[in-house]
Amino acid sequence: MSTPTAASAASHGAPSLRGSRQPLSDRVFRWALFISLTVGVVTLAVLIAYVTIKGWPRLNSTLWTNMPSIRRPERAGAQSAITGTLWVIGFTALFALPTGILAALHLEEFAKPNSRFQRLVEVNIQNLAAVPSIVYGILGLAFFARALALGQSVITASLTLSLLILPIVIISTREALRAVPRNIRDGSLALGATEWQTAYRQTLPAAIPGIATGVILALSRAIGEAAPLLLLGAVTFITFNPTGPLSGYTTLPIQIFNWTKDSREEFQILASATIVLLLVLLLAMNLAAILIRNRTQKRW
Repeated sequence: MSTPTAASAASHGAPSLRGSRQPLSDRVFRWALFISLTVGVVTLAVLIAYVTIKGWPRLNSTLWTNMPSIRRPERAGAQSAITGTLWVIGFTALFALPTGILAALHLEEFAKPNSRFQRLVEVNIQNLAAVPSIVYGILGLAFFARALALGQSVITASLTLSLLILPIVIISTREALRAVPRNIRDGSLALGATEWQTAYRQTLPAAIPGIATGVILALSRAIGEAAPLLLLGAVTFITFNPTGPLSGYTTLPIQIFNWTKDSREEFQILASATIVLLLVLLLAMNLAAILIRNRTQKRW
């Protein structure tokens, strides 16, 4: 008869024995995943370190307080690009967020799940989320800029980027709504609330953490887009801040693109510093998404 100590040791040793008998293919696959992760993280770290070191001399207040300049790169800044980015993203959020959240609420809470229309809409949303951004630029150029005669304005860029992130907002909102337990809906309906009251006062507030996270990540993607805006004819050199939705504009990705084309070393340094500024803005938005999720998340 084995003693308790021996039995305990045997029981503790069993998992390691089973772990040592893993098939060779499983171990090779795990190592392949680890190597792939390492290569991606190291490459990203090297790129961030490179642009930070190169742009460090220009990471000062002149970068966000001065306007762009062609003749004096040592005094040039990205104020118009920063302001233009805020204008474009502000209107993008105004157009995309209410539309996307309400569309997701309808699809998840009120639409018939097995209807042909529902299936058609879901398939199209999934497909639109994978469409390259340049295609949205072509659509915005043909419809907003030319057909509606909005030209090269803030409103044109905002409407185009709204179409770009709308599928992402809808998908993330639907996932957040699905995470809300069915008991909350049933309890509200049992107390006499209508389906709309249940969705507006119970389901939607309970899904806010997931919705906020998806929304901020979608806006983060919109901030970093340059291809559709270049196709729309966004001006690469502007020395004034936008004054309204029909004003001319430029954004940080467009300004970076313009500076990287210049062969002078001063503009290369300025472009690197602006890349760091854009990365800081994106990281701040992602950090805000994490904080909102952690502070408002509920465990059901």
